[in-house]
Amino acid sequence: MNVTIAIAQKEHYHYAQEICDTIEVSALQRGTGIARRTPEYVRKKIDQQEAIIALENDNFAGFCYIESWQHGKFVAHSGLIVHPDYRHLGLAKKIKTFVFDYSLKKYPAAKIFGITTGLAVMKINSDLGYRPVPFSELTDDPSFWAGCKTCTNFEILQSKENKMCLCTGMLYDPKETKNQKEKHPFNKKVLARLKSIKQALFLKIKK
Repeated sequence: MNVTIAIAQKEHYHYAQEICDTIEVSALQRGTGIARRTPEYVRKKIDQQEAIIALENDNFAGFCYIESWQHGKFVAHSGLIVHPDYRHLGLAKKIKTFVFDYSLKKYPAAKIFGITTGLAVMKINSDLGYRPVPFSELTDDPSFWAGCKTCTNFEILQSKENKMCLCTGMLYDPKETKNQKEKHPFNKKVLARLKSIKQALFLKIKK
């Protein structure tokens, strides 16, 4: 695999539609909720120097972008996707590590967070030093939560006043000096169990 990971530039505009399509198809295949992105929004993130793209020659291999909230107090990594032809090669972790390091340089004082239902993403986040947290420790910026409107689970999020959903919240706080990976080791079985309990609970409430 000879893939290059870099900060996306205007010359990468033409990948925007393929990026959005790949994200949506992947979510449908996994049967998970998704906050839909548009090509226009992807190009906007490119203009802001907040989009990361992975390419092998001219072939699209992966993507992720940065969003900042509350005047840079919080930063989130969104839209992480790897093209089907490049999966199971460790590329997702490489992209995530690249965008994580880039975020620390661009927003050195920010808390980096994410919400996800994917155990693979949770594992990557945990390896980088994130810890599972309640939504109350994440940004309270309504613009962030409004981005969940196109997710199939948005009704659940609304019913819980943005305090709980099927996603798990994860946070990296640069002010915490202790080794978070040792303090909060990743336990796949525990998080998988938590996910199944959430699904059962919310489905019961919905019925």
